[in-house]
Amino acid sequence: MFNKITVVGAGNVGATAAQRVAEKNLARTVVMVDVVEGVPQGKGLDQWQSAPIEGFDSRVVGTNGYDAAAGSELFIVTAGIARKPGMSRDDLVKTNAGIVGSVAREIARVAPQSIIIVVSNPLDVMCAVAMKASGFPRERVIGMAGVLDTARYRAFLAEAMSVSVEDIQAMVLGGHGDTMVPLVSYTTVSGIPVTQLLPKDQLEAIVTRTRNGGAEIVNFLKTGSAYYAPSAAAVQMAEAIVLDKKRILPCSAWLTGEYGLTDVFCGVPCKLGRQGLEQILEVTLTAAERAELHKSAQSVSDTMKVLEGNG
Repeated sequence: MFNKITVVGAGNVGATAAQRVAEKNLARTVVMVDVVEGVPQGKGLDQWQSAPIEGFDSRVVGTNGYDAAAGSELFIVTAGIARKPGMSRDDLVKTNAGIVGSVAREIARVAPQSIIIVVSNPLDVMCAVAMKASGFPRERVIGMAGVLDTARYRAFLAEAMSVSVEDIQAMVLGGHGDTMVPLVSYTTVSGIPVTQLLPKDQLEAIVTRTRNGGAEIVNFLKTGSAYYAPSAAAVQMAEAIVLDKKRILPCSAWLTGEYGLTDVFCGVPCKLGRQGLEQILEVTLTAAERAELHKSAQSVSDTMKVLEGNG
C-alpha cells in the first residue's frame, strides 16, 4: 500500500479510477484533483461514503489544487478534453498538451520522486509532453494504452469463440490509435494458438474492430468517450507498481533503441514494479508486425512534430 495516490481529473475516467484505487486499498489516501470547483470535492465525498459498504479504508479527498497531493508516490493523469464524434485522438493534441504540461510541472513541484501513469489523449504524445515538462526519467512516466487495447482485443476474441476472457493471452503494441498492432502471432487460448481456432478473415475483422474500439464507443455515447475499461487498465498498472508485482503489461514507454526505435513513446511489453518501468522486453516479431510497429511509431513521431512546429 502507498501512502498517497493522486488522480488528476475528476471526469468519468478520473473519478472511476479513483474509486477503483480506493476499493483495492492501494493507498491510505486517494486525492482527486480537478480545476472545476466542487466537482472533485463532491465526488470524493460520495466515494468515501461508499467505503463502509465496499469495505475499504482508503480516504478519498477532492481538491482544486495540488498541495493536498504533496508527497504522492503515484499519479494517474486523466486531465484533458475527451473526444467527440468524428474527432481523432490527434485533434486533441494542442489543447491537451497545454493541460498535461501544466499538470506535469505541478506534479514535479509537489512530488518530485513520484511515478506518473498518463491516460490523457493522444496518449503517446501526452507521455512525451509529461516527461519533458516534469523532467522525470523514462522509468517514471508510463502511458496507459496497451492494457486497454489488449483488453478490448481479448474481449472481442472471447465473444467470437464463446470462451472465458481469462483464458485468452494476448498483447497489443504500438501507438494508441488506428495504427496499433495486435500481435496475432502471440495470441493464444489457454496456450492454443488463436490461428488454429479462428479463420484468418475473422481474426482480421477482430483486429480492425480493436483498432477502432475507442471510436466505436464514442459513436454510441455521442457526447463522451470510454471510461470503465480505461480506468480499469490504468488501475491494473497502478496495482502492479504499488504491489511490486513485476507484471508484464503492454504500456507506452520512451524507447531508446528497443525494437529499432528511438526518441518516441510507443506501446511495448513492459515489466512494472515498485520502481515504475523496470524493464522493456524485446520479443521477436514477424516481419509484418515489426513493419506495423515502426509505422505506428512514425505516426506518433509525426504528431509530436506537429506539436513542436506549433510551439
